[in-house]
Amino acid sequence: MQKTVKDQLGNQVTFNYPPKRIVSIVPSQTELLFDLGLDDEVVGITKFCIHPIEKFAAKTKVGGTKKLLIEKIRDLKPDLIIGNKEENTQGEVELLMQEFPVWMSDIYNLEDAIKTITQIGELVNREPEAAYLNHLITAGFTDLQTLAVEKNINQTVAYLIWKDPYMFAGRNTFIDDVLRKIGLQNVIEQSRYPELNLSQLQTLNPQLIFLSSEPYPFKQKHIDEIQSSLPNAKVMLVDGEMFSWYGSRLVKAVNYLFHLQDELKVI
Repeated sequence: MQKTVKDQLGNQVTFNYPPKRIVSIVPSQTELLFDLGLDDEVVGITKFCIHPIEKFAAKTKVGGTKKLLIEKIRDLKPDLIIGNKEENTQGEVELLMQEFPVWMSDIYNLEDAIKTITQIGELVNREPEAAYLNHLITAGFTDLQTLAVEKNINQTVAYLIWKDPYMFAGRNTFIDDVLRKIGLQNVIEQSRYPELNLSQLQTLNPQLIFLSSEPYPFKQKHIDEIQSSLPNAKVMLVDGEMFSWYGSRLVKAVNYLFHLQDELKVI
């Protein structure tokens, strides 16, 4: 049977339900599909869709999130493509929309992520599984917010996602919302992902500086470099997946963030 839904950009999407040949072009949403119990139905993924690794190894790769191999996607003959406004390139998505049903998410906070998990569960006929994941995520983040108050976590923070130039997670991003949920105050007031140099960061004077493991692979040498410019800040590496993957990885993120709160409590 065919089903018609609206995606999160307001597009009407008509597709065969339940879909049997899905191409997922966003890593966190790919992991969600597998955690919802799909396997054979997912026929194409990106080279960044690395979780779970055994599924990654077995699936056809259709390029990167921002540079898709359109011909490979055509060869897979998907009956549904699942993407995201921020992570995928608009021109490529519009090209695919001319040939295939494409459902797009648009996510800025935890509440958006929970809604997306529900909607993707509905797309692929896995509503109970999606509801259970959302139960775990909602309960976990409620506890994290309670613990932020109990542990008196209210430090200021800057969250770096890129180097040369330095780019930060600003307001109106999923990362910013997760930081707030665990009790931290983002010193970056610009929207989205602004560029700042270290002298501008010195002026903002954050107590904490998080260097994300992705998309830029920050290492110890980068900690040392930034620490020398901001000696009073605590500079630390954090797992970028736990702050920016908005699918089922949020279940694992709860435990990671619990431990991070304990670390911050003693700073």
